[in-house]
Amino acid sequence: MNQNNTANNNQYSIAQLGHPVLRKIATRVEDIPSPESQQLIEHMMLAVAQAGGVGIAAPQIHHSKRMFIMCSKPNARYPDAPLMKPTAIINPEVLYFSKETEKDWEGCLSVPSMRGLVPRHKQIAVRYFNQQGKEQQKELTGFIARIFQHELDHLNGLTFIDQLTSSQDLISEVEWYRQFSK
Repeated sequence: MNQNNTANNNQYSIAQLGHPVLRKIATRVEDIPSPESQQLIEHMMLAVAQAGGVGIAAPQIHHSKRMFIMCSKPNARYPDAPLMKPTAIINPEVLYFSKETEKDWEGCLSVPSMRGLVPRHKQIAVRYFNQQGKEQQKELTGFIARIFQHELDHLNGLTFIDQLTSSQDLISEVEWYRQFSK
């Protein structure tokens, strides 16, 4: 969608690096069943589907709320990604991080045309509420744990660029495809 939308249509545009909403700590969702919360979830589902991403956080569509969508699927950017049903993650928290970390390539809908080699914990235990407001606890590993950590960063005012250990780990997407795509 055109990035020059009016404020009324911002729910479908994706905030780009430099937009102040991406640096704010998002506020807790108090009323998950409310029409406003459910509408925001639907807007995020549409936005991530339109953009072809594997996740999107509410701040990325100009809403500073503690929720994101995870929807892993194989695609050109992540050909080995596992398939998962789009899932709303509301008021998430990490209960446990493994000591073991792993660097892998990430991109972001808010940082187009760039990829970064980002260290993330290989395993995490998390707690969150689903779209129906029911508490969930899960252990996540690998790529799914990576998506969760990436999206949680957005709720804390961070992007993957903030997690790089070196600026040498940042590469243009064009160059990444040239060097690393299969």
